[in-house]
Amino acid sequence: MFEQFNTQFVNATRQFADSALKANSLALQNFERAVGVQLKTFESGVTATVAFLGEAAEVRDLEGVKAIWPKGLALVKSSSEQFYNAGQEVFGQTLKTGEAIGQLYKSQFEAANDGLVKGATKAAKGR
Repeated sequence: MFEQFNTQFVNATRQFADSALKANSLALQNFERAVGVQLKTFESGVTATVAFLGEAAEVRDLEGVKAIWPKGLALVKSSSEQFYNAGQEVFGQTLKTGEAIGQLYKSQFEAANDGLVKGATKAAKGR
């Protein structure tokens, strides 16, 4: 009976270790996607800002400032929207990853529980 319990324990431990490895893999993939989204957003923002600053450097009078002012406001608005959208996308991806990890562990706990119940039932019948 002890050997049967030991085998079940080893199998359950192996399943949990496999689940932990899969969960870490999912978390790492999520991190890579999040960094990719944020880098793309940052790159886009820097490119637009550098273009605006290049145009702003050519301004020589008050009329030029008046002409470029709306472009500056549009840049700020656009950049803010892009960063907000990137944050929302990363948040959504993180939620999906969390759900996937939760489902992974839930299925592992259910499988382990079923195995233990079957083993206990079999042991009780064997007495």
